[in-house]
Amino acid sequence: MTVNHYFIGDGSMRIVTLIENSPGDRGCAFEHGLSLYVETERHRLLMDTGAGGAFLGNAEKLGIDLGRVDTVILSHGHYDHTGGVRAFAAVDPQAVIYLRANADGAFYHGEKYIGIDRAILSLPRLRKTEGSLVIDDELSLFTDVTGSRCRPESNLELSRRDPDGSVRQDDFSHEQYLVIREGGRHVLLSGCAHNGILNILDRYRALYHGDPDLVISGFHMKKNAEYTDAELRTIRSIAAELKRTDAAYYTGHCTGDPAFGIMREIMGDQLKRIRSGDEIIF
Repeated sequence: MTVNHYFIGDGSMRIVTLIENSPGDRGCAFEHGLSLYVETERHRLLMDTGAGGAFLGNAEKLGIDLGRVDTVILSHGHYDHTGGVRAFAAVDPQAVIYLRANADGAFYHGEKYIGIDRAILSLPRLRKTEGSLVIDDELSLFTDVTGSRCRPESNLELSRRDPDGSVRQDDFSHEQYLVIREGGRHVLLSGCAHNGILNILDRYRALYHGDPDLVISGFHMKKNAEYTDAELRTIRSIAAELKRTDAAYYTGHCTGDPAFGIMREIMGDQLKRIRSGDEIIF
């Protein structure tokens, strides 16, 4: 496996997959998780931190100094996106960490706890976000995705347990999405798109009045069993709608290789796969 270098812009923004489910080149570790490192004109930031500390070793192999990171965005309250936060904070205690205020819930996949390490809540630079937030002229967060089109079927296996012991299906109101604006271009970063990538894009358009130029996100289509006919129709429908947009799409982590293959047949080079160590220059 060789590392992919994608050149799709003028080179002012650098996005590196620090950890993902599948191996890349240069000895990069991989795990069930996601972490993206982004360099912009004004920021060094992380979108998620994987399931543990493996992304730190990958950053060192790739020559990335995480001690210079100023901002961390945690996309939602699951361990495979937040598990490396404490290890990162030991390396860089000055970075501001943004997490949805309701992302500290007791989240489960069946009987398995998949929520955050609650020690994260004691980190001094943690900032709990309520709703959408403009961080500065480059960085914004948005939430409040309420659409119901083509939400992942695998969401049905995920629940939230309330303090009174009641169990309900997770509504993923703890997801947040990062928009980076630089040089007239917009980049949209999501973790797993539990709320459905089409609904997330609908919310983006309501806020920004057009399509982003680049989208990086898992699509949460990964499944251990065969897809049903209805699921296959949904995957193809999503791909067909994404193809009609003006954005370039990069995906991995929870999308799954079978779903990626189906979408790629429809979207062609508009959709690409990311793996540990891959780099996008935009």
